[in-house]
Amino acid sequence: MALFSPKCPSSSHFAPAQQRLNPSPVLSSRKWVSPKLSKKRQWRVVRVQEGSTVPVAPVKEIPVEKAGNGVLPAISSSEFLDATSKKGGESTVSITVVGASGDLAKKKIFPALFALYYEDCLPQHFTIFGYARSKMTDVELRTMVSKTLTCRIDKRENCSDKMEQFLKRCFYHSGQYDSEEHFAELHKKLKAHEAGRVSNRLFYLSIPPNIFINVVKSASTSASSDNGWTRVIVEKPFGRNSESSAALTRGLKQYLDEDQIFRIDHYLGKELVENLSVLRFSNLVFEPLWSRQYIRNVQFIFSEDFGTEGRGGYFDSYGIIRDIMQNHLLQILALFAMETPVSLDAEDIRNEKVKVLRSMKPLQLENVVIGQYKSHTKGGITYPAYTDDKTVPNGSITPTFAAAALFIDNARWDGVPFLMKAGKALHTKRAEIRVQFRHVPGNLYKRNFGTDLDRATNELVIRVQPDEAIYLKINNKIPGLGMRLDRSNLNLHYAARYSKEIPDAYERLLLDAIEGERRLFIRSDELDAAWELFTPLLKELEEKKIAPELYPYGSRGPVGAHYLAAKHNVRWGDLSAEHNKGL
Repeated sequence: MALFSPKCPSSSHFAPAQQRLNPSPVLSSRKWVSPKLSKKRQWRVVRVQEGSTVPVAPVKEIPVEKAGNGVLPAISSSEFLDATSKKGGESTVSITVVGASGDLAKKKIFPALFALYYEDCLPQHFTIFGYARSKMTDVELRTMVSKTLTCRIDKRENCSDKMEQFLKRCFYHSGQYDSEEHFAELHKKLKAHEAGRVSNRLFYLSIPPNIFINVVKSASTSASSDNGWTRVIVEKPFGRNSESSAALTRGLKQYLDEDQIFRIDHYLGKELVENLSVLRFSNLVFEPLWSRQYIRNVQFIFSEDFGTEGRGGYFDSYGIIRDIMQNHLLQILALFAMETPVSLDAEDIRNEKVKVLRSMKPLQLENVVIGQYKSHTKGGITYPAYTDDKTVPNGSITPTFAAAALFIDNARWDGVPFLMKAGKALHTKRAEIRVQFRHVPGNLYKRNFGTDLDRATNELVIRVQPDEAIYLKINNKIPGLGMRLDRSNLNLHYAARYSKEIPDAYERLLLDAIEGERRLFIRSDELDAAWELFTPLLKELEEKKIAPELYPYGSRGPVGAHYLAAKHNVRWGDLSAEHNKGL
């Protein structure tokens, strides 16, 4: 059995093979148990006495040769099998990245898998296959992958050695996405690598959604596991509206059960998003305040300081509302606003998220502002307009910015505006949640703030990226003989507080998919509820051909967004003086 690190889920290292474990005699360590026994993750508890070691069978040395920019394994599948022993009682995980030659696979998926391997989070027996239409050898795949792999700050183990060992586990199979015959060939290769062990298979669909069904049909028919689990990760977009999303779900469910489908929204794997529930439910100071009684408004803000940059073809068919608001921001809103779940079980959490989505009032066009960035010259540099992108159709009215006011029709949140704002080519790159609390009734010090009562309002800010932080704005007396008040921050800055590098969201979500943990993945009824909220709005925008308000590249967005906030007696928190100072 392969030993898992007790620290691995928090992305920390543990003592490697033949090295002493934590000396505490009562520390429990986790062992991988065949998921064949259950669909949920299972752990066997083993007590490790001080001074004990964990023996690991030696692995035969495998030759390497020069390829590309560095030393890469030159082994074939058959040579790899000769170097590993057959143990029928053990399990193995085979990860197939479908669309392995694409940008997402190269920039995110393979680096995330290597990071998990580097952190000793993958099982002892695993194999990675790239699958795509491109003709490529195993060595060529490894050369391609090696260019995107990096090691963490913690260099306890030699980085190049770990890369070499990881790349020995990577292979390639070329085939068509709709060919059962080609997936049957992949199945034979996977079985050979699994070497009689209990086989568990994970397929990551890093491909356009219009070929999801073809791949799922071929993979489920010809390359499913014979004696373990088979799971499929699908990337957004999950359709363009309620109808196309429902059709996609029906297509997937012809060949897969719901618990085999892992719909990934990488924002749910962000450290600060996962910490949102911890912050609320494990701190007595926050939970009593989490309601309309104390919270005046909540803001979910996403901004990028760059445009489409030659990738406008994809973006133009979806727009900022589908690309960011309907999934990333709405999922965070549901996590923020949900009631206390019965437990931390995935189904209990997702049940509460669905209740929030179903309680939301229909989006009204009057509560939405859309924009599109135009050309702007600053500092002698001219930045292009969205329609200057050669991949964008002439005269496109696809929004690159959107702001919306949403409301939840339940007892906890009645009347509280939840404001979303997302845009490209803005003045800064940032994603954050801002919770603005109500004014203090009968504030004794209101004269010290003048007429701007908003300066006396407490605000909780959760900065998701970059430079992760949580800070609370409070009122404080400035030292001195007079009574002068100041707005100060109680600040938890992650880089200053924690020495460990924060793992990428894809690392967390890939590990969860391997372990069968579903709480950070989207269930089909969640998806349905999300599209039911946004589809009528999108349909109205497109049928009426509403032109977006233009805003300069690098600005704070269209003026209409400020009027929308003012309409609901809200001031955008990211426009404050404190925000401009980089807090």
